[in-house]
Amino acid sequence: MLLNPREYDPAHFDAETRRLLRATIDWFEQRGKAKLTEDYHNRTFYADFIEFAGKEGLFSTFLTPAANAGGHPDKRWDTSRVAALSEILGFYGLNYWYPWQVTILGLGPVWQSGNDVARKRAADALDAGGVGAFGLSEKDHGADIYSSDMVLTKDGDGYRATGSKYYIGNGNCARTVSVFGRIDGVEGPGQYVFFYADSEHPNYHVVKNVVPSQMYVAEFRLEDYPVHADDILHVGAEAFSAALNTVNIGKFNLCFGGIGMATHSLYEAITHAHNRVLYGKPVTDFPHVRREFVEAYARLTAMKLFSDRAVDYFRSAGPDDRRYLLFNPITKMKVTTEAQKVIGLVADVVAAKGFEADTYLAMSKNDIDGLPKLEGTVAVNLALIAKFMPNYLFAPQEYAPVPTRTDAADDEFLFRQGPARGLSKVRFHDWKTAYAEAAHIPNVALFTEQAGALVKLLTEAAPDEAQQADLDFGLALTELFTLVVYGQLILEQARITGLDDEVVDQIFAVLVQDFSVAAVDLNGKASSTEAQQAIALAALRKPVVDAERFENVWARVRALSGVYAMNP
Repeated sequence: MLLNPREYDPAHFDAETRRLLRATIDWFEQRGKAKLTEDYHNRTFYADFIEFAGKEGLFSTFLTPAANAGGHPDKRWDTSRVAALSEILGFYGLNYWYPWQVTILGLGPVWQSGNDVARKRAADALDAGGVGAFGLSEKDHGADIYSSDMVLTKDGDGYRATGSKYYIGNGNCARTVSVFGRIDGVEGPGQYVFFYADSEHPNYHVVKNVVPSQMYVAEFRLEDYPVHADDILHVGAEAFSAALNTVNIGKFNLCFGGIGMATHSLYEAITHAHNRVLYGKPVTDFPHVRREFVEAYARLTAMKLFSDRAVDYFRSAGPDDRRYLLFNPITKMKVTTEAQKVIGLVADVVAAKGFEADTYLAMSKNDIDGLPKLEGTVAVNLALIAKFMPNYLFAPQEYAPVPTRTDAADDEFLFRQGPARGLSKVRFHDWKTAYAEAAHIPNVALFTEQAGALVKLLTEAAPDEAQQADLDFGLALTELFTLVVYGQLILEQARITGLDDEVVDQIFAVLVQDFSVAAVDLNGKASSTEAQQAIALAALRKPVVDAERFENVWARVRALSGVYAMNP
C-alpha cells in the first residue's frame, strides 16, 4: 500500500504512464539524496527538475486534456495518474511537488475556457516544457476575489491591465499565467475577468520571491499589460466560478503530496530507530516508541485509503453526482493535517536525528505545515464541509456503485463543473452502509456508536440560530462530522482492497480517540448548551485494546526497516 521507489511498478496504468512515473523516480534516485538535501538547504531553484519534466513531456502528457492533445494517444487529464505523480513528487519533497501543483492551478481557468486560441497556446507552452501559474492572490486581499486590485481599463478593442499579484508559484518563469482581475467602470459580477499572461512579456515584472525557499513564490506586477480578445478566458460570474472550480481541481493534489512526504519520513525514521541501540536495547523495544510508530502507520494507511477512494468519486463525477465536492475539501483539510501528525510522531521518535541536514525528515518537518494552509485554510475548508452535513447524515439517496477508477479516461467533467453553488443540495448514498458491513470489527463498532451520538446531537440538541452564526462552535461540530465521512471512505477502500481487519481495527482505534478529543473540544466551547455537552461527553470512548492485534500491526511497521533508503 505504501509507495516504495525500489519496487514501484503501477501495472494498472498504460505503458507511457508507467514509463513517465518510473522516469521521475529514477531522476530523483540518480540525482541522489546528497544533492536533494544540499539544494534544499541552499535554496537552489529547481530549474533542473523543470528541465527534466520538459524534456520527458511529463507535464504536457499528464496535464493536457484529450480535447487539446492533437490526437496524441497518451495525453489526457486522468486524475488517477495525476494523484500518482503528486505522491511521488511529495515523496521527494514539497519543493518538487509545488511547481507541478501550481501548474495545475494555472491551467485550470484555461481548460475551463471556451477560448480555443488560449487553449492551444497553453497546450503548445506545455509541449515546449513550460509551466503554469495561478494569478489569484494579492498582497492586501489574499484570496478575497471580491476585492481585486488588478484592474483592466479599456484600450481600443482590448484592455490594459495594471496591478500586482502576490504569493504566485512559478510566477517567475510560467508561460501560462491565469490572472484574475476586474474591469474598470463595471459594477457587480460582470466586472470579474480571467485573462492569459506570460512571464516573458516586457510588461510583466517579477518583483521578488516572497518565501525563503527553493520554491519561487512570486510577487509580480503588470504595468499596462496588453490584454487582447484572444487572452480573455472568462468574464463575469463565469470568471468567479472558474476560480473556485480551479481550486476544487487543484487542492485535491495536496493530500497526495502529504502522503508522499509522510511515507518517506516513516521509512527514514523506522530504519534509523530500529537500528539504534540506547541503554542496551534497540530504540524500538521501548513501548512508547512502538505506540508512536503504530499510530503513525495507522494514520498514514488511513490517509492512503481515503484519498485513493476519493479519486474514484472525482473521476465518476457528473452533473447528477457531485459527491466529490465533499470528499475534496476533506482530502485537503483532513489528510494534510494527518500528514502533519504522522511526521510529528516519527520526528518525536528520532528526536535530534530529525534536525540533521542530510535527512529527509529535516526537510519534511519544516515544510509539512504549509500543506494545510494552501488552497484555503483548514477553517475555510471546514466551513465548506459543513454545507454538506444535513443531506449527508439525514437525506441519503440511491446511486449506482462507484467502481475503482484506474482506467485511461479523460476526466473532462472537471473543466465543465458549472456554477460554483448549490453545495447544500448535493445528495449522498447512505453512509451507514459501509459501517454496517464492518460492524464485526470492534473499533469500527465503537466509532459507529460515536457517529450515532453526532446524529443525536443534531436531532435532539440542534444548534440554535446564534450557534449557527458562531464559527468557532461550527468548526468544532464539523470536525466530528468530518471524521464520520473520513471513516466511511476508509471502510469502502479497505473492503475493495481486501485490507486485513486487524489493520482496519487499528485505524479505527485512532479514529475513536480522535472523535473523543473532538467531542471534548465541542463540550468546552463557550456557546455549547448543557444538552449538547451531555451528548458530547457521552460519546467518549476508550478504543478496544487488543495486544495481539497491536503486535501484528507493529510487525508490519518493523518490517519497513531497511526497505527503502534514497540513493546517497
